[in-house]
Amino acid sequence: MRAEIVAVGTELLLGQIVNTNARWMGERLAAIGVDVVHEQVVGDNVDRIVAALRLAASRADAVLVTGGLGPTGDDLTRDAIATAMAVGMVRRPELEDMLRERFAGFSSSPMPLSNLRQADVPEGARYLMPERGTAPGLVAPLGDATLYAMAGVPGEMQEMMERFVLPALAGTGDAVIASTVLRITGMGESAVAEVLEDLFASSSTPTVAYLASMGEVRVRLTAKAVARAEADALLRPVAAEVRARLGDVVFSEDDASLEATVGELLQARGVRIACGESLTGGGVATRLTSVAGASAWFAGSAVVYTATAKHEVLGVPMEVIDGDGLVSEACALAMAEGARRTFRAEVGLGLTGVAGPAPHDGVAPGTVVVAVAADDVRHARAFVSRGDRERVRRWAEQAGLDLVRRYLQGITLPVSSTTV
Repeated sequence: MRAEIVAVGTELLLGQIVNTNARWMGERLAAIGVDVVHEQVVGDNVDRIVAALRLAASRADAVLVTGGLGPTGDDLTRDAIATAMAVGMVRRPELEDMLRERFAGFSSSPMPLSNLRQADVPEGARYLMPERGTAPGLVAPLGDATLYAMAGVPGEMQEMMERFVLPALAGTGDAVIASTVLRITGMGESAVAEVLEDLFASSSTPTVAYLASMGEVRVRLTAKAVARAEADALLRPVAAEVRARLGDVVFSEDDASLEATVGELLQARGVRIACGESLTGGGVATRLTSVAGASAWFAGSAVVYTATAKHEVLGVPMEVIDGDGLVSEACALAMAEGARRTFRAEVGLGLTGVAGPAPHDGVAPGTVVVAVAADDVRHARAFVSRGDRERVRRWAEQAGLDLVRRYLQGITLPVSSTTV
């Protein structure tokens, strides 16, 4: 079973929103053995949408469309499907009733008549009644393919996929596709690829792929087999080999984020962490508190961007500020200790540096210092990150969280280095 995903919306082409729907759909389809062979993004133009649908139907068994099913003038997917099928439109009274009822439930104003466009269904198609929102889905034949159209709002799309589309496609695939994602920090993509070069070149199943982002590399292993147990059996030895070769730079083998990994380790130890942040401006706290249940192990964070704040809030000694400087191992350690003390936490993390683009107090842009402090450790490391402010801040967050991760796992703590 081959599937193609078509995302409709000019906002996607303009980069105003990210197409997260395709990733979610791809993962769910792979889990039931359906191969996604192509993805398309097309703007709000009937002719271009029609062309995209016909192309998809010519090379896939199932075409999954998201977006363009709303009530406004730029919601054109419904019209494009009718045009591609060369049929007219039929207004369904039961959908009209649903729309009036839904609208009355969340507004006291009269429903705009334009909303009734959502009750139009191409001849020969059937509709999928939504539980969320007001946009009915559509199922239509198009050539030798079956087309499934759903709202572009992620929650509405997911509800329709889970209730209708995935059950319809389950069992149509001839195999199960399973993936394992190992996540790495502190090692660049090219270095990871060099270590795993022979696995990448020789393995047809599982396949090996690299997904790089700032401060992190994902190694994705994908296996295809008749049953999930067989696919998992193919993945296990290769994942173990990847872990053995890369060592302790691998922080997760189940695609867990670095902040979630740190949170799990803190929870297991029964300790809490507190942060003192300068150049990251609260970024570490934001990431830690994005993890469900963080209140059990996250005590708090102080954003101390100035020398005065470092001294008055976290108690960084003036002799450290005037002597070693604001961007120094001594300052980062004092910030980690101050965060521990201020929030009464067992583990403290301090982060200071110069995000750039200009030097600060004679310190080069990109300079980062992170430190961890606890009853049994006081350790700091400095490095220089190349790139713009966003990249420097991200590397600082990664380095700080990884330092805590390594401490909690009892593995080697990195020392100061030159560039990353």
